[in-house]
Amino acid sequence: MARRFDAFVLFAEMRTGSNYLEDSLNNFESINCLGEVYNPTFLGHHNTFEMHGYDMDRREQDPLGLLEAIIENAGDALPGFRLFHDHDDRVVERVLPDPRIAKVILTRNPLDSYVSRKIASATGQWRLTDLKHAKTAKVRFDAPEFRELVDTLGGFQEHLRRGLQRTGQVAFHIRYEDINDADVLNGLAAFLGSDERVDATSKKLKKQNPSPLRDKVENYDDMVAALADLDRFGLEKSPELEPDRAAQVPNFVAHPTKGLLFCPIKGGPENSVLDWLGKIDDVGRDALIRKMSQKQLRQWMKDNPGFRSFSVLRHPVARAYCTFNRFILPDDRPMYSDPRKILRQRYKVPIPGKTPGENWTEAEQKAAFVGFIGFLKGNLNGQTSVRVDQAWASQTAILQGISQVMVPQAVVHEHQMKDALPALASEAGVEEVPEIVGEAMPGAFPLKAVYDGKIEQVLIDTYRRDYVGFGFKRWNKS
Repeated sequence: MARRFDAFVLFAEMRTGSNYLEDSLNNFESINCLGEVYNPTFLGHHNTFEMHGYDMDRREQDPLGLLEAIIENAGDALPGFRLFHDHDDRVVERVLPDPRIAKVILTRNPLDSYVSRKIASATGQWRLTDLKHAKTAKVRFDAPEFRELVDTLGGFQEHLRRGLQRTGQVAFHIRYEDINDADVLNGLAAFLGSDERVDATSKKLKKQNPSPLRDKVENYDDMVAALADLDRFGLEKSPELEPDRAAQVPNFVAHPTKGLLFCPIKGGPENSVLDWLGKIDDVGRDALIRKMSQKQLRQWMKDNPGFRSFSVLRHPVARAYCTFNRFILPDDRPMYSDPRKILRQRYKVPIPGKTPGENWTEAEQKAAFVGFIGFLKGNLNGQTSVRVDQAWASQTAILQGISQVMVPQAVVHEHQMKDALPALASEAGVEEVPEIVGEAMPGAFPLKAVYDGKIEQVLIDTYRRDYVGFGFKRWNKS
């Protein structure tokens, strides 16, 4: 019968019990765990530096070749190895999407792991096979160090979770508390395709430092106080439900003779920037380079050493109002005809069937705008059937999408661009820098005519990432 998997990887971290779990798995004749094959300081186990013809240098040059050698030389037993967050990222990215590589994820309370690691570092004892040789020590809790550890491990676990979800895979999850449970171990063996069963887990390794944390941490009270500030249940975390965005490289605009690259954010002051770029060397807007492919973009960057790339942010209130007046209120935008109809019919946004005429009042304008921004929060959270359009997606999400291809060298607030963009142009070698003219807000009524604090609060809730990440203050009505 063919194997279900070619190999397995045990994702774990230091002091999570991975040594113990490996020893228990190796009691199955049909399973062979080879240790930390990609540990930066050894190959498999301490003081071992060669495997299947690969030494440390060859492994560094060809880590995936070693993986193939492990699979090819497996024999009758399913091969596997332990992989930590600080091992080789190239191997993580190779095995994570591969359904022929089984995934086992071992976790432990990060505080217990942290204290255990501190003690092991202090005593030099990383494995214990006989209690008479046990060493112990009291260690100091370092709050910043622990926070950094939690953030790092949390990020790696999230990467694993997303990778499995994207490829439709299921991992076998096991906790530190379960590694001494023979039934759980047998379940893991069955997951890996083994028909063998054992009556007990490994007895070779012994638990180190089983005493309570109070007996192991010398500044225990300080630790408790520091941990009180950790948001264990994510109460302060804002759920990120807005969909990821592509880079939209065809929207980038490059100057044909000077090294300036504009990465526009829809709903921002695009026209002002494009007019300004067209004035440089008097090339005109029509001569600006648009609709580039990623290959053409890379070539442009190679051809323009010293280039400057930039995006311009607009205040969320002003951007939402611009988007509303430019894309939603008029009926002459074919791309927005369906969203406009849905907004009117399903979400009862009080916009007329046709573009408003001369009789459209300030009160009607405000009511329609309030209806539109009320729709935005649910839309960005994936609660509507309407697409999250570039015109009202968060500026954070748009820039994250752009950064998949390249990170803009400058992200400028709209009120800064009259000084910041000429400075960028000078750095790119422009000798005669034209003045940049601000962009008038579209619409029959100015923003200050409809603005109030309630409107801004709705938009703060909707675009919280933009407000916090880019330091936006409340919109200045004056």
